[in-house]
Amino acid sequence: MAFGEHVQSDWGIEDGVTWRKSSFSSMNGNCVEVAELRGEMIGVRDTKEGGAGPVLLFEQTVWRSFIENLKSADSLL
Repeated sequence: MAFGEHVQSDWGIEDGVTWRKSSFSSMNGNCVEVAELRGEMIGVRDTKEGGAGPVLLFEQTVWRSFIENLKSADSLL
C-alpha cells in the first residue's frame, strides 16, 4: 500500500476492528477515527460517514512519526 492510499471501507478492513475517536473530538461532528489494521497498517476515517466512507491507510511507522511530530509541535505552543 502506498502512503495515504485512499481505500473504500467495503475492502473488509472493518471486520473485528476497533475504531477509536480522540477524546479531544468536538461534538460538532468534525472528528476522525483511527484503527490498527492487519498488515501493520493504520486506518483513518471520517465519522460523518458512519463507517461507510473511504479509509486512508498509513504504515504504522509513518503514523507514529506523524503523531510524535504533532505532540512535539503542541509542546512548543
